[in-house]
Amino acid sequence: MSKFNIFLIQTCFIVISVVHAEWNTNDFMKREHSLIKPYHSVGIAIPNWDFMGSTMVTHNHVRLTKDEQSQNGALWNSAPVQVKNWELQVHFKVHGRGKELFGDGMAIWYAKERMKSGEVFGYTDFFSGLAIFLDTYSNHNGEHNHQHPYISGMVNNGSLHYDHDRDGTHTQLAGCEAKFRNLDHDTHIAIRYQDDVLTVLTDIENKAAWKECFVVKGIRLPTGYYFGVSAATGDLSDNHDILSIRLYELDLPGDTKDDEDRSQIMPSASFYEPSRERIEDVKPAMSGVKTFLLMLLVAIVLIVLGVFGIMMYQKHQENARKRFY
Repeated sequence: MSKFNIFLIQTCFIVISVVHAEWNTNDFMKREHSLIKPYHSVGIAIPNWDFMGSTMVTHNHVRLTKDEQSQNGALWNSAPVQVKNWELQVHFKVHGRGKELFGDGMAIWYAKERMKSGEVFGYTDFFSGLAIFLDTYSNHNGEHNHQHPYISGMVNNGSLHYDHDRDGTHTQLAGCEAKFRNLDHDTHIAIRYQDDVLTVLTDIENKAAWKECFVVKGIRLPTGYYFGVSAATGDLSDNHDILSIRLYELDLPGDTKDDEDRSQIMPSASFYEPSRERIEDVKPAMSGVKTFLLMLLVAIVLIVLGVFGIMMYQKHQENARKRFY
């Protein structure tokens, strides 16, 4: 073997080693926080994951809700997250029979408490942690000028109420429109939390590339919380499927620029979208048909009352005449 060939082999080995080292440090997948097919190992249990409600596990996906009314399902990681900087990538699919009306949507959680059911896309209100909402149904209430489906973020320390009737627009960090429903290709979302910066990206255009949804600085999240996903349907419905979840650690070994113990801090955000005054819905004016029917009903009631009054008056007069004889 010539010296040149030996040099080429050595060079390739060095390049491969460097690439592997970079992947192992910057993009190290945490398997205890990841969900990858095949999901089952023994029976119906999923290692490191618990499910509740209407959730069903199949060979191809974990279905949080079926395309049926009044469904409520969730999937929760059982291992608390101890890394400070991370990226969560979720491969999901939302689809159903509805063409114009569908809902309600799903949420991705980094929360203090796991396995709790509630009214916020299947999880409890007044939660503590981070929520990324994938809202497919617009309530058409309050002030917002975006279309649905819509992705938004919220940080809560347990004191804030998620106003479902107003699509959460009064407590959201930021958001973006994302037409991820009923697509024939794969849909992905990435939630990156690094150096107190929250970045949400999507890959829903079949381009195999991330597109920025929003970036918010000044987000402080504690360690020791849990990842979860939940979904809910009401009068409207959809299938909400999870195909995979992958968590990547972004901390570099030996990185000591942030030695703060974050296990006891409260979730907080230094920035929210400008608050909007809550405006009650304006009741729509009645149509001509409804107005006519209402007036007809009032007229009938008045006629009935009039007839009843005349009958009572005549009976009173008759009784009065009898007393004189």
